[in-house]
Amino acid sequence: MTEPRIRRREEIEYESVEAADGLGKGVLISDEHGAPNFAIRRFVLEAGAAVPKHTNEVEHEQYVLEGEYTVGIADEEYEVEAGDSLLIPAETVHWYRNEGDERGAFICAVPNGDDEIELLE
Repeated sequence: MTEPRIRRREEIEYESVEAADGLGKGVLISDEHGAPNFAIRRFVLEAGAAVPKHTNEVEHEQYVLEGEYTVGIADEEYEVEAGDSLLIPAETVHWYRNEGDERGAFICAVPNGDDEIELLE
């Protein structure tokens, strides 16, 4: 049986994401914290940051927490802002660009396991 778990904000460590300058990631809950199915992560996209085109082996569900930025999914571009939600299916080409003066942040939920990124640029 899975045990309940609370992680406080001060427990979350953020690291730079190697694939993109200006992108930070903090793992909020994952299998290493006892979550049996999904990992929840928080990403910060600094002003001026861009994440190149890439794919992931797993689907992503995202919720925009703050800021406004552009997300490319397949052949479409979307302007997103706080309160918007996204579904990015597995193996779908996607990218991010923050041309604003404020940082953006989003929550991303993925199935536990390998979330290998394949850069396309």
